[in-house]
Amino acid sequence: METMEKVQKGEMAMVCKRCKNTFTPSSNNSSACRFHPSFFVCRRHDDQKRYYELGPDDPPYAAKFYDCCGAEEPDASGCTTSFHISYDDDA
Repeated sequence: METMEKVQKGEMAMVCKRCKNTFTPSSNNSSACRFHPSFFVCRRHDDQKRYYELGPDDPPYAAKFYDCCGAEEPDASGCTTSFHISYDDDA
């Protein structure tokens, strides 16, 4: 997968591994990337007092949420911010 493309001013745009947005090195800062550090899961939540709206095919004990913050929408805005990480970065 090609992760870089030419942009204005001679900088290369890169794709972030976490948020999948395009960024340039000069625009990367400690709050540039917003993401969920955990997975979107389907299981019973530790806090059983919470109400979850389940789909018609979901078992009655299942809940869908991000394990990191409890957000219940798959497209919920990330709960953590950090620097972007390029596919070209090590680790």
